[in-house]
Amino acid sequence: MRRIIKKNRLKLAAESQRLVNLALAVAQSASRIEDNAWQARLDTYVRKNLRLQHQDQLDGAAEHVFHSHPHGYEVLVETLETISTSCTLSHQGQDWQCLLVAAPVLAWTRYDIASGALPANILSHLHQQMQTHVLASATRLQLLPNLYSIDQLPRNHCETFSLLEKQAQALVTQTQSAAEAQKEKTVPFLADIRFLLGIVAAPAGENLFRWQQLDAPYDSEAAKTLCLESWKAGTEEQFKHVLPGCGIDLLLPEAYFSACRDADVAIRPASILAAVYYLTQTLEKDSSHFRVVIGACTNADNAGQVDELRLSFLLNDTPEVIYGVIWPLYQAEDQQTAIGLDDQQDLQGDIPEILRQAGITDIVLLDEIFSMEFCDDCGTPLFPDHAGDLVHPEMPDDIPAPGTAHFH
Repeated sequence: MRRIIKKNRLKLAAESQRLVNLALAVAQSASRIEDNAWQARLDTYVRKNLRLQHQDQLDGAAEHVFHSHPHGYEVLVETLETISTSCTLSHQGQDWQCLLVAAPVLAWTRYDIASGALPANILSHLHQQMQTHVLASATRLQLLPNLYSIDQLPRNHCETFSLLEKQAQALVTQTQSAAEAQKEKTVPFLADIRFLLGIVAAPAGENLFRWQQLDAPYDSEAAKTLCLESWKAGTEEQFKHVLPGCGIDLLLPEAYFSACRDADVAIRPASILAAVYYLTQTLEKDSSHFRVVIGACTNADNAGQVDELRLSFLLNDTPEVIYGVIWPLYQAEDQQTAIGLDDQQDLQGDIPEILRQAGITDIVLLDEIFSMEFCDDCGTPLFPDHAGDLVHPEMPDDIPAPGTAHFH
């Protein structure tokens, strides 16, 4: 998921300082008993700020520990994610544990990738398949009636918490949930993620997911693989129907933030392959006619830390950048696994391997680290050309922009 936005603050607010201190107390505790006691206090303050919509207080605390105490940062962010996506509700003498879940769908196409309201019959089928193949037997499920793009998801922890509380209350009490506000049309991409969201509730102490119902030796990885295979087999045709003209791949429905992170990582190879397919088909040229220039980019607030790689596509006989793809870096080791030089100074890593499999062998890695710059007029990311200048990618004038053609 997107990293927490960092802003310059001269002094922490009192509530942010309280959150920082509790996160550090959890990080520094020396026993599980002490850890649990501090964590319960941290949970209480995080929940209070989420309910009051104090996102600035939460962001201020996270920013502070990000710079001063990495372990404390992990504690605080994990707490923010946990409290904003799970809760316990009581109804008619029964306690229910509730969780916001997401089922990601990776999609790639030359056309528009659809989002929005799902037909009632397809929503009902998806509900039945998730209940049968993913969730434990004692659970209740409420699927939200839309397929969401990333831009249409809750924008922060407070919005996520608000969505959770409203939908979980409706599910537990078996009442009609309030209709969501109309979502804006998403920005078109050749490869993107769509999310099916839902709330799962189970009686306190009962399992939420089918893979929790394991016998010894408790091989959860194998159990999750079986659940995913069954989910794909039971729902792929329905997702193809609502995403016409798209190649798709389904990921395992999971807790919201975990599913989003998995999807963010999984979409990266698809973005490159979709770009190669679009360029070769649109320009009617073989992939061997293209060159890719790769530049590492950093956020101005994170001097020296590479946050993403920007891939510029050029025809190998012209200097103009015609298309660009961003490969975000989420973990410290992501840059090393994405691209690097071996002992013979040849490019190796995930990105060169994907490009070579797609038929592109002319690959250039620039030494310079660039700022994450965007076009002042349209907000498009700027990409490095072969000379190391950041430029606006421009397709030939007579070629339609990707994602503007419609599937019929």
